[in-house]
Amino acid sequence: MSTKETKKRIIQAGHKAVEELIKVAKEAIVESDDDLAADRLKNAAATKKLAIFDAFEILNRIEEENNMLSDNPVEKKKEAFGGFAEKRSK
Repeated sequence: MSTKETKKRIIQAGHKAVEELIKVAKEAIVESDDDLAADRLKNAAATKKLAIFDAFEILNRIEEENNMLSDNPVEKKKEAFGGFAEKRSK
């Protein structure tokens, strides 16, 4: 199997992973009103946040790989770091 075909299979698996992460993000956060509800709420919210950010990261990587497979790479934007003084010193 060629590398290109393997990458296509990985991309398909990535789409399935994103669907599973969406299911995690849609689940109810807390189902009980006991004393541990605050901790559960905090942990569930962190889990949902992680699932959402992971899904976006996977989608971005899928897009990059699709562009490379189609021989149409997208130029990445150069991120500007630094404060006001650093930007003005150029």
